[in-house]
Amino acid sequence: MELAGTQHRAFDAGQALVEDGARPDVTIVMPCLNEIQSLPHCMANALDALADLRTRLGMSGEIVIADNGSTDGSQALATELGARVVPVAERGYGAALIGGCRAAAGRYILMGDCDGSYDFREGVAMIARLDEGHDVCMGNRFLGGIAPGAMPWKNRYIGNPALSGILNLFFRSGIGDAHCGLRALRKDAFARLGLSGSGMEFASEMVIKAALLKLRMTEVPASLAVDLRDRAPHLRPWRDGWRHLRYLFMLSPTWVFAVPGMAALALAAVIFGVSLLHFLGAVEGEPFFGTSWTIVAGFLATCGHLALVMAVAAHLFGVRRGFRLLRPVLGRHAGWLTLETMLLAGLALIGTGLAGLVAVTVWWGQGGFVALGTQLPLVLFATCGAIGLQTVLGGFLLSVIAGNDSRFLAAAGAGTVPCHPAAEG
Repeated sequence: MELAGTQHRAFDAGQALVEDGARPDVTIVMPCLNEIQSLPHCMANALDALADLRTRLGMSGEIVIADNGSTDGSQALATELGARVVPVAERGYGAALIGGCRAAAGRYILMGDCDGSYDFREGVAMIARLDEGHDVCMGNRFLGGIAPGAMPWKNRYIGNPALSGILNLFFRSGIGDAHCGLRALRKDAFARLGLSGSGMEFASEMVIKAALLKLRMTEVPASLAVDLRDRAPHLRPWRDGWRHLRYLFMLSPTWVFAVPGMAALALAAVIFGVSLLHFLGAVEGEPFFGTSWTIVAGFLATCGHLALVMAVAAHLFGVRRGFRLLRPVLGRHAGWLTLETMLLAGLALIGTGLAGLVAVTVWWGQGGFVALGTQLPLVLFATCGAIGLQTVLGGFLLSVIAGNDSRFLAAAGAGTVPCHPAAEG
């Protein structure tokens, strides 16, 4: 009965599109991999959503099944039920959705899983939000309700809250359920995001990049039902949880590089500063930090400096790739962010370090080359030289990332395009 009803609705939906004779307003995209068991229900539900869209918003629509290599006949059934099947060769949840979204003809895209766990009729409210001017609308299962058995307890109470919390800490997206599979976005917003995650990390990637680009995001309640399949889901909690987590860090140079780098430099400055005051006689008594601590400080200083160079490199890479906005502080100093500036600074630090090491050698020789009473000057000047070398090499790295341009921000349009505040990350 359900299959027959679905076929009838498919005919009505297709007839409406033909009569409209125009490009559909909305494309419903479903990733599919051997979903023949749940496909009739999902198609019926999606067709009901299209009917609601016509009634409530006056919009036409289509259904795209992004097939990821099904071998159970899902493609033929989907076509029979009124969908347009788009084959996606690259395997993975994200790859299938990206392929389906690329093929979407509508100006709005509504996506959801093909396992019967989501109600596409709830997506009508999402499309309405897009029509009001938002770029992305997410479903929130914690607001809409989760049916008993629909989500494992570790996902519901640990995985999803933890990952969504970290995502909001890093990127300030303001989304309460960043991994809900029912979501909608404008087709032009999809093009801007440049999504590439082939696996389950696609869910995080879309929210992160939307936050980085300051797209207008909102969310509405969405319910989650028990899926209709009699086989295990494609989701693997630990594997996919790690893929989400590592993606959060890969897109957050602030937290991966800048924050640890600044902390390391601050600690090194404290150790060196206190030790130097004792060395110069400004502070009396036994030195608080001995030789071992000064060596640790040198290690922290070089690592911290390298981390900051990597933070700038990762940030500029994101700007150049188009999924990140340039930080205003970098835009204001665009004239100084050049290869020549870093070469001059690096060579000056190297020169200072070498001159200092020569002075330490002379001082050592005047004492008959006996063991030095303190290693602080040696460590300080060696650290200075190492940081100088890293500055020189970092300058060439930034030039490569800038497209082999000595002006690091030239490709980002610094000085000609207004800079907007970027999200954390």
